[in-house]
Amino acid sequence: MSLRDRLCARITAQGPISLADYMADCLLHPEFGYYTTGLPIGAAGDFITAPEISQMFGELIGLCLAQAWMDQGSPDRFTLAELGPGRGTLMADLLRATRAVPGFHDAADIVLIEASAPLAALQRQALADHSVSHKAHVDALPDGPLFVVANEFFDALPIRQFTRAESHWRETQIGAQDGVLTLGLGPELPQPALADRLGDTRAGDVIEYAPFAAPIIDALGSRIARHGGAGLIIDYGDWHSLGDTFQALQDHQPVDPLAEPGRADLTAHVDFEALAVAAPCLTTRLTPQGVFLERLGIAPRAQALAAGLNGAALDRHIAAHRRLTHRDEMGNLFKVIGLFPQDSPPPPGLEI
Repeated sequence: MSLRDRLCARITAQGPISLADYMADCLLHPEFGYYTTGLPIGAAGDFITAPEISQMFGELIGLCLAQAWMDQGSPDRFTLAELGPGRGTLMADLLRATRAVPGFHDAADIVLIEASAPLAALQRQALADHSVSHKAHVDALPDGPLFVVANEFFDALPIRQFTRAESHWRETQIGAQDGVLTLGLGPELPQPALADRLGDTRAGDVIEYAPFAAPIIDALGSRIARHGGAGLIIDYGDWHSLGDTFQALQDHQPVDPLAEPGRADLTAHVDFEALAVAAPCLTTRLTPQGVFLERLGIAPRAQALAAGLNGAALDRHIAAHRRLTHRDEMGNLFKVIGLFPQDSPPPPGLEI
């Protein structure tokens, strides 16, 4: 029985399910889930992330966190964590770039938060020269200073989606008819969690929120507030949820998110305002990825790497730099916020 058959049977027996429930099954079902059964990232997968585009991305992230570590007195023991580490490329580049930072590697306990067994295996290969531990949840991170990066992690969290009615909300639901999954709207009901959005929306407006995002940012921010550290949240989205951003990608192309459950990547834009409000530590101003990388020195790093290249390799390098930073590509679509403790400067490249 396929995941579609299982979902249709469940809906027929119990009624429509929320978009969050649908995404959770499609992405994390132990037998059919997109992340639990496949290798989705890279040219041969369904999407490509910034670390896979160029080594410069992970290098600059590493130097940013290393500088934040030094700004806080270089604690002699800390957790260096990544949420959703993909193929391990970002962490590998981060560690290569920071190996000359005195004491940084010796003080770091590397922890990867990963739900996919196939990806965890790739991460162990990419980081074979380092001692790495895997955890399933952020709550398992140890107490103590935490320096953490989450690149394209929050966009994959299941969302609930609501359409504004006259005075309340109608939730997007997944139904089933004759073995076909369908999108529809539930009855108009009050939603206490969305009470603050009645004042800035009108009938027909769509908003989204990720129920699991707040507990995760709370776990990260609590450790940083209590023990020190810094966090970098990098994703596509903006400072206020408005509009339908639910989407599916397969073979690097948008597809119908209901067509093949468990076979496509399902994501939604991140509401950075919701993350900042939920964080129990200080947060920086929302910054476009291109601006962030330029402040960290991607231009001189790109020039240094280009000096040893020519022909097609040089063309690919130039295209990668543009893709990461140009406002018409990832430079403006992707945004960054930083987490940091009281009485410490924000992570380099970001402002309060």
